Amino acid sequence: MFILTGIPTWLIGLAVYSLELGRKQVIAMNKTNVFLPGRLGNPALTIASDPRLDPNARPFFEGMELTAELPPPIGPEAPISEILDLFSAFEEQGLALDEDTANLTAVQGLSRRLEVIEGFDGNSIALHIVEPIKHEGRLPCVVHFHGGGMTFFTAEDAPFVRWRDELASMGMVVVGVEFRNAAGKLGNHPFPAGLNDCASATRWVYQNRDVLGISHLIVSGESGGGNLCLATALKALKENWIDEIAGVYAMCPFIAGKSNPPLPELVSWRENAGYMMTEELNTLCAIAYDPGDENARNPLAWPYHATPEDITGLPPHVVSVNELDPLRDEGLIFARKLMAAGVTTFSRTVNGTGHGFDALNPSVLPHVYYATIGDIYRFATAL
Repeated sequence: MFILTGIPTWLIGLAVYSLELGRKQVIAMNKTNVFLPGRLGNPALTIASDPRLDPNARPFFEGMELTAELPPPIGPEAPISEILDLFSAFEEQGLALDEDTANLTAVQGLSRRLEVIEGFDGNSIALHIVEPIKHEGRLPCVVHFHGGGMTFFTAEDAPFVRWRDELASMGMVVVGVEFRNAAGKLGNHPFPAGLNDCASATRWVYQNRDVLGISHLIVSGESGGGNLCLATALKALKENWIDEIAGVYAMCPFIAGKSNPPLPELVSWRENAGYMMTEELNTLCAIAYDPGDENARNPLAWPYHATPEDITGLPPHVVSVNELDPLRDEGLIFARKLMAAGVTTFSRTVNGTGHGFDALNPSVLPHVYYATIGDIYRFATAL
């Protein structure tokens, strides 16, 4: 059980495992260098003590008092059954309803409904559709893929419900996709199951755009959802239906695969080591997603490894990253690849924030939360 002091349980689930697994992580540093950022300059820093952190978020981390009954940390050499059990236990113990988000005043003026469609693989996919009750004409649509390393969380978790509501309140139709996870209560369905579901949902929305009253659609998601929105566009390009997607808005994408150790060019894994995640936990997610490691360089599984040929011809992209995120450089380098291939791309860094913090914390950093929502709206309506 989690013991909390004013902390949303949903968000800190990853932090709990990071604290446990991080004890095994060793940062090799010769000396403190105050001129380098984060743990590159001071290996003793935590996200709470990093001077770059938004001061409004500091009490959130400093006030974090939690204990957990956790299974023993395991390494990537563990049997896949143990890795899947770890994520199941993680959901059971660490993914209680986020009361902080659920107790906020409900967003008014919205219509919500559930649509169940058949996916490419013959499976059922639940779509959570929300839109303004009062509007004129067709609206842009955001097809949203939730975070969770393609491995855990669901579209019905309170932060994602709130996120869809807030986006819809701007004047858009938002479709949340309940794709199959690699583990947890919706698993175990490794790659390409989740991607196939996201592609199925995207195609269904486009094919039903007249009924839905939408003008065009973008795909968007954070973390694992950032992977899936990028991969969905790559899949669409490869299969010649890319014209159905007007744009891609990827947030803090988890796209390089195993991070133990991380690729040498991903400096943010050393700079922000242990900030809300660890190399070990992300590697376990990657193993759950692709157990046989057969897709380590497949851009549909890990878009970071896309070649210029894989991405030339994609629609406009926004790649948004967080300054204090170990995953930051995966997104930044991928954005540079897009630009080099001639894809219209805007690269955005949300300073002073950790992984996904601008999408998950309407109470802690509301100014940052709503700035990101506004940016997605402006991107979607400008296409």
